Amino acid sequence: MEYLPAPAAPAQGHILCCQCGVPIPPNPANMCVGCLRAQVDITEGIPKQGTVHFCKQCERYLQPPGTWIQCALESRELLALCLKKIKASLSKVRLIDAGFIWTEPHSKRLKLKLTVQKEVINGAVLQQVFVVEYVVQSQMCEDCHRVEAKDFWKAVVQVRQKTVHKKTFYYLEQLILKHRLHQNTLRIKEIHDGLDFYYSSKQHAQKMVDFLQCTVPSRSKSSQRLISHDIHSNVYNYKSTFSVEIVPICKDNVVCLSPKLAQSLGNMSQICVCIRVTSTIHLIDPRTLQIAEIDGSTYWRHPFHSLFQPKQLEEFIIMDINRVHDKKKGAGAGARSNKHTLAEAWVRKTSELDTDHQYFCSTHLGHILNPGDLVLGFDLANCNLNDEFANKMNPQHIPDVVLIKKSYDRSRRQRRRNWKLKELERDREATDTDDERQYQDFLEDLEEDETIRKNVNIYRNADIPVESDTDDDGAPRISLAEMLEDLHISQDATGGEGAEMLT
Repeated sequence: MEYLPAPAAPAQGHILCCQCGVPIPPNPANMCVGCLRAQVDITEGIPKQGTVHFCKQCERYLQPPGTWIQCALESRELLALCLKKIKASLSKVRLIDAGFIWTEPHSKRLKLKLTVQKEVINGAVLQQVFVVEYVVQSQMCEDCHRVEAKDFWKAVVQVRQKTVHKKTFYYLEQLILKHRLHQNTLRIKEIHDGLDFYYSSKQHAQKMVDFLQCTVPSRSKSSQRLISHDIHSNVYNYKSTFSVEIVPICKDNVVCLSPKLAQSLGNMSQICVCIRVTSTIHLIDPRTLQIAEIDGSTYWRHPFHSLFQPKQLEEFIIMDINRVHDKKKGAGAGARSNKHTLAEAWVRKTSELDTDHQYFCSTHLGHILNPGDLVLGFDLANCNLNDEFANKMNPQHIPDVVLIKKSYDRSRRQRRRNWKLKELERDREATDTDDERQYQDFLEDLEEDETIRKNVNIYRNADIPVESDTDDDGAPRISLAEMLEDLHISQDATGGEGAEMLT
């Protein structure tokens, strides 16, 4: 007779599962975890698949019913958006943990790993882990529809400056790019004397107007036109227009101030040179190095105009120059510039080298000028000044020549320029060679003026090699330390973070 071994007795404190007989710690259901899961599925009723709508244009996700939000891949915001889609079905269980399972960014799939608990038979608590998969579907949002239409707009900002040169607009363009003020625009249109910015809401247009008033000296006014009116809901639909006028003064302009304004600025000379235009107009007196700043409100109370156009610049050669270090201040004189040096120079026009006619002038460029240098300036002795303030001045107080800036070989500067700027995407009118010349003038101003350069993002141009300074002609250049690397990161269909994950 064969004796069979007796079944193993359960360990002390354990019971047998009522289904399979496996020794288990006591629980209210008297069943092991395997049998309990076979009997009860706590994830029943929770969808295991879903869809998420994504706009490729603005890279935002749809949060029902009609809100589009910016979410990075595998971010907390995107996790909250996915959980809201199954929030109703999760109300019957307790959510313990939730997180993303990594998926290929280009697969258009999002996988969530969820851990839930629920009370089952006789008060036993069962915990289960499962995966919910979302399919990312492309759908264009309403804002991008309006951008693509290009004709739908609620507000327009019309920026104008009544000048021939566009230096201020080039500077303003770089400020808009740096502060990313162009993101909300539906369309940017370039016309002869300014730019038009179109927006889908009045608030975005007002934000641009506030930015312009803080950036350049200007004044603005607004108007609105009624488009439609719903008499049942009392809803009005308006189109708003903001007109911003920038002061008609650019860098390197020679201006003639009114006697009252010149006196209020510390008894400056009425003939001044504009050395910079930022949020204020920066003026310098070439006879005394006295400087002053004029904001927009002061300008509109005491307006003045430029005496010359940039095309009237003439080239002079320095015959002799003497630096003046002990110039006495006049009564009530204001602050002087520490970046310039006062000098007295004898100059001759390069077009009159065959004559002995020379001009004597005071200049603020004594720190960079030497005998034999070429310099650009305006000839006031042989011109007709059509200005109300200049015509009333004593002729003895009007200088013969006003020197503006040192002249360098432009073609050589262009070849050596190993940096570049970004531009706004806009609808342009027919461009001519004069626009290109003005843009080159602006680039030269950036090289010569460090103060303006600090407000502009300058990118290194890898296509142009860095040259040594052995054959340098002394022209100002921008150092590599001031340049940014122009990065091109390809954005992924499921968000900006996805592309960075691959790099």
